[in-house]
Amino acid sequence: QVQLVESGGGLVQAGGSLRLSCAASGDISIINSMAWFRQVPGKQRESVARISNNGDINYSDFVKGRFTISHDAAQNLLFLQMNNLKPEDTALYYCYENIKGRSGSSRPYWGQGTQVTVSA
Repeated sequence: QVQLVESGGGLVQAGGSLRLSCAASGDISIINSMAWFRQVPGKQRESVARISNNGDINYSDFVKGRFTISHDAAQNLLFLQMNNLKPEDTALYYCYENIKGRSGSSRPYWGQGTQVTVSA
């Protein structure tokens, strides 16, 4: 089993910055892919940024140039640096990782979410 624990959310004024972290622990052999998603009440969860299994990084158009996803492989930490935040970035942010365990099987894992609120 694997646990993903996010931190770093909070309340910030428009134009400000936050850095989200996601710590993975447990039965981890290989992390295949990693991503950040976000969700607001009444809407579907949407992808924000992603690191694929070959290291490619992709961002959704609405965060390009403002957000940066990165990974510390040695400590199994995933980050999302968010700059120039806008009120429309307000959401519950989730980290996602597809992880292969020692058994050889892979499965997706989600964190519990961390709230980001951007005031105008």
